[in-house]
Amino acid sequence: MRRKGTGPDGLVIVDKPAGLTSHNVVSRLRRLAGTRRVGHAGTLDPMATGVLVIGVEKATRLLGHLALTAKTYEATIRLGQSTVTDDAEGEVTATAPAGHITREALDAAIAKLTGDILQVPSKVSAIKVDGQRSHRLVRAGEEFELAARPVTVSSFVVHDVRRAEQDGIELLDVDVTVDCSSGTYIRALARDLGADLGTGGHLTALRRTRVGPYRVEDAHTLEQLEESLDVMPIGEAASAAFTRWDVDAEQARLLANGVRLKAPGLGSAGPIAVFGPEDRFIALVEECRGETRILAGFA
Repeated sequence: MRRKGTGPDGLVIVDKPAGLTSHNVVSRLRRLAGTRRVGHAGTLDPMATGVLVIGVEKATRLLGHLALTAKTYEATIRLGQSTVTDDAEGEVTATAPAGHITREALDAAIAKLTGDILQVPSKVSAIKVDGQRSHRLVRAGEEFELAARPVTVSSFVVHDVRRAEQDGIELLDVDVTVDCSSGTYIRALARDLGADLGTGGHLTALRRTRVGPYRVEDAHTLEQLEESLDVMPIGEAASAAFTRWDVDAEQARLLANGVRLKAPGLGSAGPIAVFGPEDRFIALVEECRGETRILAGFA
């Protein structure tokens, strides 16, 4: 019987609606799961929709590792306007005509933002500067700079370019799909694309369609979860997200007691999900100097 105040161990893949913060979604799931032990992997801005991975009970230990996986976004970038937040929720700070931009110029600018790049994050973000969230410093009128960070944009594809007009100024709306590493700011890509083209740019729409192996097609709306809380068992979630290693009963016992084993040599650069007999999820480990190092235990 489940203890009072605890929920099922596993992941919930949510299709987050616009207008809610990631913390709002976590609060809803705490009520539905009947536990305070709920968290999320990778924040989505209130404006954004799509895949938000929620961990319940023991699965919260997976979240820090899941947050490091690759992600896919569908977005609309408006060229011709810059905003204080680099998205449509912020005040417009500059406007410049964008109707003259050719597809060739657009493709060339996107190519500069593809691959391994250095990106300055958006200032209106949760990044800390001297212990303070940068978005709070922006709203307080503080002047500061964020350091560029290495990120990988493995794919940056244009699907459609549409002309728009506002206050007599011709703008361009560009629909794109971006595959990228953890830590990539799509708002910053929009900002930098507009800056390179000399017109400014910001996001008007953002939808995350994939976090690691978890896709929006498998996600549930909050309304659906209110009717039936669909929790992916923790073992199934770990097997889908990480390289799998099956061990025998003695190895499982040793790992459960924190003993380092000889590394399996699976060639995995990331965490390895270890399973014992009867498909029991034991631990997340990594290979380190020929041995296993336990990242999180689940036995």
